[in-house]
Amino acid sequence: MKNLKEDYFNAFFSHIYVEKSIFNHARTQKILAKFPSATVIEIHHYKDVFCRSKQNNALQHCSQKLILAAKQGTLLYKGAPVCQSFGNQYFYYTSCIMNCIFDCAYCYLKGMYPSANIVVFVNLEDFFAEVEQILQRHSLYLCVSYDTDLLALESITGYTQEWHNFAAKHKNLTLEIRTKCANKLFIENITPISRIIYAFTLSPQAIIDAYEHHTPSLLERLSCAAKLIQLGCPVRLCFDPMIYIPNWQQHYEEMLELVYTTVDIQKIMDVSVGTFRISQDYLKNMRRQAPKSAVIWFPFQKDDGYYHYPDDLMEQMEYFLIQNLQEKISKEKIFRWKL
Repeated sequence: MKNLKEDYFNAFFSHIYVEKSIFNHARTQKILAKFPSATVIEIHHYKDVFCRSKQNNALQHCSQKLILAAKQGTLLYKGAPVCQSFGNQYFYYTSCIMNCIFDCAYCYLKGMYPSANIVVFVNLEDFFAEVEQILQRHSLYLCVSYDTDLLALESITGYTQEWHNFAAKHKNLTLEIRTKCANKLFIENITPISRIIYAFTLSPQAIIDAYEHHTPSLLERLSCAAKLIQLGCPVRLCFDPMIYIPNWQQHYEEMLELVYTTVDIQKIMDVSVGTFRISQDYLKNMRRQAPKSAVIWFPFQKDDGYYHYPDDLMEQMEYFLIQNLQEKISKEKIFRWKL
C-alpha cells in the first residue's frame, strides 16, 4: 500500500509564503535558497494566511507550509503562569518562530494557533534589540523555544546558533532552549556557554509512540543530552508534561531506568516535574479539532481557567516521579510546577 501522504499531500514546505516587505531580507533569501523547488507566494501580511478561518490543523500537519514574515510590536513577554521560572526573578519568553515541525497530540500550540503552518520571523535583529533594552535595566532569563522547537528547525533557520552567538556577548543574559530534538550535527559543533541551558523534554517511549508524532525516541534525546553534558553544557531534564496512560507507573519507571543508564545524573543542572495542564480556551480549541483524542478528552479538573488532572491523580503522579528522582539527585535540583 502506498503512503497516504505521498498520494494526497504536497511535500513539507512545498509552498512558502513571504511578506513583501521582507522578501529581500538576508534571512529570507537564505531560507528560500534551501527550497529551490518550492512555490514561493508573495503576501502582504502573514496573518492573511496564518489566521484565515476554517483551517484544519490535522490535515495541515500532513503537509506544513512555511511563512516568512516580520514580527511587529512587543517581541518579549513575561513568563506564563503554566511555565516554570526556576527561581528566576526576570523570566521572559519570546517567539521568533511560531509552531513546530513535530506533531504532539497534547501540544498547546494546537489550541493556541489557528494553523499548523510554521511562521518564521526573519527580523531577528529586532528581537535582539529588545533584549538589549531590557538588559540595560536588569538581567534576563529568556526562553526562546517555547512556541516551537528551535533545534528541530536549525537546518532551515540557524536560529539556535544565532541566539548562541548573541548570548555569548551578553553576560547578564541566560537562555533556555527547550527541545525534543536530537540534533547531533549541531551538538557536535557547539561551543559550551554556561548561560545557555539545553532543556530536554522527556517522556516514556510508550507516550512518545502514542502521542509525540515525528519526534526522536527517548534514547536519542538522552544520548544528545549526555553528549552536551560531556561537552560541558548545562542540561535540564524536563519530565513535563507527565501524561497519564494505563500502567503509567511502569512506563515512567522504565523511562527513569534509561535516564540513569544513559545520562550522568549527577551532572544534570536540574530537573522539572509537572503533569499536563492547559488553559481552558486552548483545550476547547483542541477538542474541537480532535474529537477522538484520548489524551485531551481526559476528564480534567478546572481551576482558575486552567485544566489539569484531578488533584489526587496529579499528586500521585508527580510525587511518584519526585520520590524516584530524589534517590539520585538532591531535592534542591528538582523544580515542581504548582498551580
